Amino acid sequence: MRTNTAIIDDQGKLNNFAIEPKVYIDEQGDRTGFTPYAEMLNGRLAMIGFVSLMALEVFTGHGIVGVLANL
Repeated sequence: MRTNTAIIDDQGKLNNFAIEPKVYIDEQGDRTGFTPYAEMLNGRLAMIGFVSLMALEVFTGHGIVGVLANL
């Protein structure tokens, strides 16, 4: 005997199983998730942030904490 989520075997024991999800292919393109494009963009943004913090320290003489403390 079988229902949607349970199977009762010959001895009358109930075995519950999870409903399996429907398998599908994500059609959003190749610019989502851990892709080479996303990793390169992340690296570039990290480099821009690092260079900006270095420039801030060179021009003001203080690090980010010192600049925020003076606001």
